[in-house]
Amino acid sequence: MRSQQDRQSAFLLYLCEVVDLSRFSYDVDLMRYPLTYAAFEWIKEKRSATDDDLLEALNKNGSRCSPAELDKILMQLEILGLVTIRWVAKDKRRIEFQEKPTEEPRMPRISE
Repeated sequence: MRSQQDRQSAFLLYLCEVVDLSRFSYDVDLMRYPLTYAAFEWIKEKRSATDDDLLEALNKNGSRCSPAELDKILMQLEILGLVTIRWVAKDKRRIEFQEKPTEEPRMPRISE
C-alpha cells in the first residue's frame, strides 16, 4: 500500500509532465493563494500604498514575488480599473484603490 506522500509525489510528477511549471513562481506550490488576489485585497484594505510596501507585504506572507511579477500584477489590476498607479519619484509608485461609484438606476424611456 502506497503512503500518502508517495501518492502526492506521483501526482506532482504527473503534473510536471502535463503542465509547464516553468511559468510559475520560483517554487512549485500549486495551492498558494494567487498573488493578484492577495495584492488586491491588501491594497483594498490599506486604500493606498507604495509599490515597495506592497512587494514587502507579499513577500512577508511566505510567497515569493519578484519586482517583474509585481509589475504584471499591477498592470492587470490597473487594466481592470481596480487600482490607479501614479509615479511619486523616479523609482517609486503610489498605488491607490479605485472605488467604483454606485450607479444610479436608469430611468426607462417614455415613447411619445
